[in-house]
This record gives sequence, C-alpha cells and structure tokens, in this order.
Amino acid sequence: QVQPVESGGGLVQAGGSLRLSCAASGSIASTNAVAWYRQAPGKQRELVARFTSRISTDYADSVKGRFTISRDNAKNTVFLQMNSLKPEDTAVYYCYVLGVWGQGTQVTVSS
Repeated sequence: QVQPVESGGGLVQAGGSLRLSCAASGSIASTNAVAWYRQAPGKQRELVARFTSRISTDYADSVKGRFTISRDNAKNTVFLQMNSLKPEDTAVYYCYVLGVWGQGTQVTVSS
C-alpha cells in the first residue's frame, strides 16, 4: 500500500503562494489515481486538482488559473503549486494516491 505524506502547508497572506508536496512510499509512475483534495471547517472534502491521464489534469473551478498539479515520478512525489491565494483557500489539504489518503497539511490564508 502506498502511503502519501504531505508537507509544505503554512500561513500566508492573501495574494501569496505556497507549494505543497506529497511524497508516496511507493511508485506512482503507472497511475493516474493521484489528486489533491481540501476540507475547510464545517465543509465537505472537495476535489482541488487531479490527473486524468499521464499528462492531463483537471481542476476545481475555484482554483483554475491559480493552482497547478504536477508530479515527479522518479521521486514518487506530487506537487500542488498554489498562487494568488485567497482567504477562502484556507483548509486542510489532502493528497490522495491509489486510494490512500495522506494525513493532511494545513493551509491558512490571512486577509
């Protein structure tokens, strides 16, 4: 079983950037089942970004043009580059790899 571990969260001002990393304990090279989700307080977990093929991606409307999902298969790592952050992006961000959730990393955007 591949266990993902997220890092890179923190506190940032509105308009700033963060880069989240998700290191998987096994190979991710052969799968498209790689995604980032987030859950804000009192809200359901929602899909933020995912791979739909080896190179194609899909994003939630709320983050299109601001967030970018990428991967380094050689390092079994998935990234989420988040730019132009808004207070409404505040949430715990989770990596989802091959059906396994990471523990989450907190992102807080101050206004």
